Amino acid sequence: MALHFVGFKGDEYVRAIRVFGQPDFIHPGYDLRALREICPGDKVVFATGSHDQAPRCKSFSDLRE
Repeated sequence: MALHFVGFKGDEYVRAIRVFGQPDFIHPGYDLRALREICPGDKVVFATGSHDQAPRCKSFSDLRE
């Protein structure tokens, strides 16, 4: 079972770590790519929006460090 964070951009990321722990995957947004990477039984934490939102058709850019 993996933990996915979706759409976190600021301080809410730190607060989510305090509540849920370190994520296994970080997705810049909920798109078809993120949907493919989420397996049954995984936990998904959205920064905004509802748990049953539809994924965006166009992919978000990859994160850059």
